[in-house]
Amino acid sequence: MANLGFVGLGVMGSEMVVRLLDKGHTVTGYNRTKSKAQRLIDLGMKWADSPSTVSAAADVTFSMVTNSAALKDIFEGPTGMLEGFSSGKFLVDMSTVSPEVSRTVAARVREKGADMVDAPVSGSPVTLKQGKLSVMVGGRAETFERVKPVLLDIGPKVTHVGDNGKALVMKIAMNLSLAVQMLAFSEGVLLAEKSGIPRETAVDVMINSVIGSPMVQYRGPFVLKMPEDAWFDVNLMQKDMLLALELGRQVDVPLPTTAATNEMLTAARGMGLAKKDFAIVFEVLARMSGVSK
Repeated sequence: MANLGFVGLGVMGSEMVVRLLDKGHTVTGYNRTKSKAQRLIDLGMKWADSPSTVSAAADVTFSMVTNSAALKDIFEGPTGMLEGFSSGKFLVDMSTVSPEVSRTVAARVREKGADMVDAPVSGSPVTLKQGKLSVMVGGRAETFERVKPVLLDIGPKVTHVGDNGKALVMKIAMNLSLAVQMLAFSEGVLLAEKSGIPRETAVDVMINSVIGSPMVQYRGPFVLKMPEDAWFDVNLMQKDMLLALELGRQVDVPLPTTAATNEMLTAARGMGLAKKDFAIVFEVLARMSGVSK
């Protein structure tokens, strides 16, 4: 069993810690708000007062935070993770951040004699609990082999996609499709509804049709009843869409459906829906269509 650390105990990070504890690993964790980690402490996670304490205590430290600024915040400074790294240690950053920022962090970790991979995931809290999460990994092949066994305890599909930053590129390329699919699904449901087909019927037919991708199957029902707690809110999704648009600009790939969907996320924010799951784009489009709940 491994001696692990985890910095960033949000919705996904906390569930990952639960899985790692269930597999018998020792986990030392840190979160900016300690009260949010109490459930994990009760399950046996060791609490640390700073990110540097986590990385000093663990052989492999995981981190999962909301954006590039948050990653820099937990990484730098006298209590940042960087201070706790030394030769032979590893950082597995599972945050969805700019590939350029991630590569910069990796270079600084290596200056300490440690190594880092970027390892964003594909899935949701539901797929994580079901043990169906997939993990993409960018970094040195030998480091990938060292951390792969622990990653397999989080999800059954772990794929090395290339050098540092490449897994983040893959994650950004995938995530843009989540919001684009949700908007297209919403368009279809509303087209059927305004033509006289009950919303429930349209949703049932569509999620069980050829367009019923796994994402549509688990998020499509949200147009009937939104979850109280967002799985992935509008702000987080728009962060990923903006990363995609910037990457598209850098490599000269036009992203027309990404750009259009991003505008709908901006509209959601303008309507005060930023903390809702990004499936709320259905409500945005419904309001624009003159359809009430």
